[in-house]
Amino acid sequence: MNYISKILVAAIGLTCLYADAQEPSGATSSRSVATSLMRPVPKYEYNPAARPADMQAWREGVGQAMHSLMTHPAARVQAPARLVAKAKRDGYTLERWESYPLEGAVVPYLVLVPDSMAYGSPSPAVLCIPGFGQTKELMAGEPAGNYDLSKPAVENPVPERSQALQYVKKGLIAVAVDNPSSGELSDNGVFDYVVTSRFLLEQGWNYLGLSAWQDEVILDEIMKRPDVRKDRVIVSGFSLGTEPLMALGVQRPDIFAFVYNDFLCRTRERALTMDKPDSNGLRPFPNNIEHLIPNFLTYFDFPDIVAALSPRPVICTEGGMDRDFAAVADAYEASGAPEAFSAHHYPKYADPANRVVLDKMPQGVDRDEFFRLANVDPPSHGFKHGLILPWVDKLLRSNP
Repeated sequence: MNYISKILVAAIGLTCLYADAQEPSGATSSRSVATSLMRPVPKYEYNPAARPADMQAWREGVGQAMHSLMTHPAARVQAPARLVAKAKRDGYTLERWESYPLEGAVVPYLVLVPDSMAYGSPSPAVLCIPGFGQTKELMAGEPAGNYDLSKPAVENPVPERSQALQYVKKGLIAVAVDNPSSGELSDNGVFDYVVTSRFLLEQGWNYLGLSAWQDEVILDEIMKRPDVRKDRVIVSGFSLGTEPLMALGVQRPDIFAFVYNDFLCRTRERALTMDKPDSNGLRPFPNNIEHLIPNFLTYFDFPDIVAALSPRPVICTEGGMDRDFAAVADAYEASGAPEAFSAHHYPKYADPANRVVLDKMPQGVDRDEFFRLANVDPPSHGFKHGLILPWVDKLLRSNP
């Protein structure tokens, strides 16, 4: 770890980052009461002073806590996945499968199988999880709604939106899924995340729990394929897709590596500091309902979960606060695999001279200011194929 990283890690310490932040104005504000309840340090916040001998017990605690939050069904539906369509594409074969994660539920997914296995046969595989509003067809370079595979592939698809296609062109088996309430899982073509999330919350479940469960059932089907190398399965999450990536990652030690394609931040800090009122006195809300998991922030935050993926390889591609990257890097060093963690910033902030370096986010910022201080460039949000594909290639060739 370099000198600056060590300083940043030391600055984090074990104390609450927001203890001296001022409450929103108005002593009678219920929001003030709610935010004060959010301030205690989460149970599994990564401790930079942790000894290597303590890391495994801490990782297991994170995994157990995540398992309790996801509230997955006690029993799996036994029906195996079914191949329902197949089409030849330039350099690969496209397959459409149906999985059955819950009684009465059908969750289709796409499998892209390269004509030539670049890393041997059986081949490494990548589970590709899309962002908000994206679909498995978009990731596979297919026309919207091409569920029977009868239409030809899209000409010149945008690489930043077609991660599954980029992986199969690299010679890996790529699996593309839909998030709940999007694409083929939408309601009459309406991507209604709100009602789905609310109904799930009212039944003691949550959107991420459903998403991670569907993805885990598909992950198990991937592991059964004879053409897939079971010890080389990667999970690649874009934006919203990084959340099921984390939920799966800390519960499934059989996942080989992770592509975290979003900026890394502390959701709790975002909620506590991004509270500048507008002209009507309204303060911004940090996240939509599909991100809400009861009790989540009492256990950990996103950097803690990424740290708990150690020592397995992880690449983060869209920046964040150097403070958080330093904490994750410290966890990888304590786990004996400092080289397994790779962090990159948006091009706008790739030069350290262009980044804001903070020990903690200041109170009273709006959304735009939060992104600026967190070194986030929203217009450049996309699949960072120029960073990811060389990293995957090096990873697989150095771990044959």
